[in-house]
Amino acid sequence: MTVQYLARTTDGRPLLGDEEGFVPLSAAAPDLETVRDALPRAAAGTLPDVDAVPADRIDSAHVQFGPPLERFGKLWGIGLNYAEHAGDLDEQRPDEPASFMKPNNAVTGPGGPIRLPPVEQSSRVTAEAELAVLMGRACRNVDEDAVDDVVAGYLPVIDMTAEDILQRNPRFLTRAKSFDSFLVVGPAIAVPEDPLAFEELTVQTIVDDRVAAENEVRNMLFPPREIVSFHSDVMTLKPGDLFSTGTPGAEPIDPGDHVRASVETIGDVAAPVVR
Repeated sequence: MTVQYLARTTDGRPLLGDEEGFVPLSAAAPDLETVRDALPRAAAGTLPDVDAVPADRIDSAHVQFGPPLERFGKLWGIGLNYAEHAGDLDEQRPDEPASFMKPNNAVTGPGGPIRLPPVEQSSRVTAEAELAVLMGRACRNVDEDAVDDVVAGYLPVIDMTAEDILQRNPRFLTRAKSFDSFLVVGPAIAVPEDPLAFEELTVQTIVDDRVAAENEVRNMLFPPREIVSFHSDVMTLKPGDLFSTGTPGAEPIDPGDHVRASVETIGDVAAPVVR
């Protein structure tokens, strides 16, 4: 599958790339000043071809990546979206997407770090690898078969939960999900040339090089296209809105741990854990 990438450096320079490296976005499309400007074109499948750009590629190993957007829009999370994970938490399988929202302050870029709250606030935080869907065009009431036309691309994310807070009362979900750095976003937005075959993708939660949880996107209760369509019936979706589509499993983390989310075809994101 041919995939291009949109990214930003830590000092905010927008990039366009592929598996062979990155070029300045302005060299590929002078009319695009930011990655956000490029999202509608990513959704429309009209990003410039990196091979046609008159600039030398920079190997990704030599790029210091920041968050791919300076600021994301609405941040949706989907809970209990794998039957096995719901069972692990002794939760009943939901009949509709179990969605929640996170504030923008929760976002941190690739490399983190993930900062745990003081132990008097929470002594049990878990990390969860997820596939995220990034919106590229404003839309409302989108049918599932039209979702690919409004999605800019995909990225791996690590979502965190203060589980001890949540277990005290399910109404504490927002607080349990909203500490600073509780959403680590991947280094680049993957923009596939063709519609993504979700059933072929595997998502892994990895802590200290150990696969703590793994599942295939085919086993989601609510697939990504259904998630986008469902929420577009609730509210207008806009470029930069992000859907974290659920995790195959959560793993408790402590200071000194190293967490990685790996999403097949899309990429990896990792961060150390500190307090």
